[in-house]
Amino acid sequence: MERKRLPDYLKRGIVDTEKTKLVRSILKNKCLNTVCEAARCPNKAECYAKNTATFLILGNICTRNCRFCNISGGVPEPPDRTEPFKVAQAIKELGLKYAVITSVTRDDLPLQGADMFAQVIVESKKLVPDIKIEVLTPDFEGIDDLIDIVVDAKPDVFNHNIETVQRLYPKARPLAKYERSLSFLKHIKERNPEMITKSGLMVGLGETFDELEQTFKDLNSAGCDIVTVGQYMQPSKRHLEVEKYYTQDEFETLKKLAKNAGINQIVASGLVRSSYKAFETFLDS
Repeated sequence: MERKRLPDYLKRGIVDTEKTKLVRSILKNKCLNTVCEAARCPNKAECYAKNTATFLILGNICTRNCRFCNISGGVPEPPDRTEPFKVAQAIKELGLKYAVITSVTRDDLPLQGADMFAQVIVESKKLVPDIKIEVLTPDFEGIDDLIDIVVDAKPDVFNHNIETVQRLYPKARPLAKYERSLSFLKHIKERNPEMITKSGLMVGLGETFDELEQTFKDLNSAGCDIVTVGQYMQPSKRHLEVEKYYTQDEFETLKKLAKNAGINQIVASGLVRSSYKAFETFLDS
């Protein structure tokens, strides 16, 4: 099948500013990763300019191998136990107002990285008391005690991505489970009913509008407050192919479906990613 051409409205040129150079310099100095770079996010220049960055902790090798993701799978290095302090220092040096902390999946670790998420939150708020922290975590294999470690560290927003509709899980996320991710989000609210929860998904993998509507309903039933929806773009020929590019009118339809399903806040557009306009969305929540 011929590879679909990327529509012009999804193309963004490379923008390099003093702010992006500063961010890269500080990250390199502290040996830190960002998902902005690792996942080739098209919005990184815009986010950096708005004092927002998404830190990728626990290395850049994932123990899973989702077929849509640009992050490499394999055997990761042992975690850097000084990383929480380095992230906190980078947040301070960059003058960030809002930081998103995410990670590769680390099924190989006893606590699967939950303890490192908690330490980053604690150290960052200790060094920069006004910082707002959003975490975007793996599913921790649905283990409630691991979820609680992160909840109890009190991030301002707890994000866990559903990623796609239930039917496409075996194709896109063979080592994950749709119901497990929904239970994950539900458990956050059970542990702390006041915590803002968030989830995100891609479109363009062959899902239907009916399936997306059901996913929004399922997320609402799990107590999810914020949902992001963006266009899947194939990182390379070895990744899943794009079945469809959505128009902006279709993203507007998705917003209506999500609102009708009870979702309080929905951010949906072609270039939307999990942490896109995260600070603005948090302020509106």
